Amino acid sequence: MQDIATLVVGIDVGGTKTHLRALTGDALVADHVRASGGWRPHDPVAAAGWLAALVADALPAGARPSAVAVGGHACETPRQCAQIRAALQLHFDAPALVVGDAQLLVPAAGLDKGVGLVAGTGSVAVGRLPDGTAVQVGGWGAVLGDEGGAAGLVREAARAVWAAHDRGERPDALALGLIAALDVPEVPALGAALERATDVSAEWGRHAPAVFAAAADGSALARTVIDEAGWALAALVTRLADRGVAVDDVVVAGGTVLSQPELFDAFTVALAETLPTARARPLRVPPVEGAVALARSLL
Repeated sequence: MQDIATLVVGIDVGGTKTHLRALTGDALVADHVRASGGWRPHDPVAAAGWLAALVADALPAGARPSAVAVGGHACETPRQCAQIRAALQLHFDAPALVVGDAQLLVPAAGLDKGVGLVAGTGSVAVGRLPDGTAVQVGGWGAVLGDEGGAAGLVREAARAVWAAHDRGERPDALALGLIAALDVPEVPALGAALERATDVSAEWGRHAPAVFAAAADGSALARTVIDEAGWALAALVTRLADRGVAVDDVVVAGGTVLSQPELFDAFTVALAETLPTARARPLRVPPVEGAVALARSLL
């Protein structure tokens, strides 16, 4: 049985996978990755039960945590996170904290203030006011927002291709790439193909590589879409700065922005022009490190 005075548990619940890490002091007790299926953040009781079962499965028999911190995908408001935390504490006789998953980035980078910016399938930016109040901007989903995320890039690419078609232009590499990715015969059929999606963010987002491939093939339309996505991500940081969040350090994570240098470069160029003192810092460690740091802060 682990010493309950030192066992801390951090959990990063992502949109597709969940990462739990538990330590006693500096000694690793558990490092567990599983699918996020069954995570229901809008049902606090169900979410807390799901987390408790995850902890029970991951920890050695008889081990009980002294502190638990969770960064949860789709935990969108302080009220929602507080409700999950309250339900979670019915399972553990230990302090607990639940925040949105983007709030793990700053502590994961070893910082106590700054902005966490995620551009994966979607996009969101978070920070804290001087009094500690959490602030989130973006993250509105692929239909209404998520500019700079994979799904938003595909949406904006389709709009650019349709506009070019309406101007009478011949299909370029971006148009041809989307036609192939969505398996349709011509540009006018792109709309129906996109509208058939049942999981809009995931189904649109998986076609984002076509946008970057088109840019590499010389598509000016694709290059514009990527540049505008970079500006949209920088605008999220600007909104946080306007609300009083410290933005000198912007910790960046997400499979889209970190795997596509063109998008990261477009973001840093836009950030330098809009907020010259802000510095983008790609996150080089798993976000669960931020959950562990938050759990330790509860002791």
